[in-house]
Amino acid sequence: MSEISIKTPSFNHLSAADLDLIYAPSEDTFLLIDALEKDLKEIFKLEPCICLEIGVGSGVVITALGSALGPSSLYFGTDVNEFACKKAEETAHLNGVTLKTFCCNFVDSVPDSVKGSIDVLIFNPPYVVTESDEILSSPLASAWAGGEKGREVIDKLFPSLSSILSPRGVFYLLLEKNNKPKEVSSILEQFGIFKSQAVIDNGHGKKNCRV
Repeated sequence: MSEISIKTPSFNHLSAADLDLIYAPSEDTFLLIDALEKDLKEIFKLEPCICLEIGVGSGVVITALGSALGPSSLYFGTDVNEFACKKAEETAHLNGVTLKTFCCNFVDSVPDSVKGSIDVLIFNPPYVVTESDEILSSPLASAWAGGEKGREVIDKLFPSLSSILSPRGVFYLLLEKNNKPKEVSSILEQFGIFKSQAVIDNGHGKKNCRV
């Protein structure tokens, strides 16, 4: 397997009206796919059984990973936006990937049999620095509004990571400079089981961190 890549899924089925209600595939979406592609050999070696994306949105990222890994893995997505869950499943189906979504916060409604067994966890979080009250001002705002430091949502996830990931699990998180990535790394390391590293830095203040 000398040359492996991830193909960007087709998302032509998403109408302008759809994209008024869900987070449209954007630069950060494709940056996250690039980070997964860069690590794809290592992900293959992991032989993941369960892959899950929090904040699945359009479904493009988890579908891209599913297209590369194939049906040997199970694919799940969660989103607080029920319409996004529906569209993510459509994106996956139209690209030959089976995806099961749950409308919930983080992984709250995911079956207990999946929690603690996730080998690849992906999160393109709401990271834009905003006022706190913007976070839940609308379903679409919940996809990008991050509150103070752009981290009010992100920080709430960290304490539960050890109960979400499998013992060998990896976590791909997209951050930008206002989120203070080094501070995030320190917070994660305080839990005692995480080692983080930047996978990609695009030179515009956005990077993916793998932990």
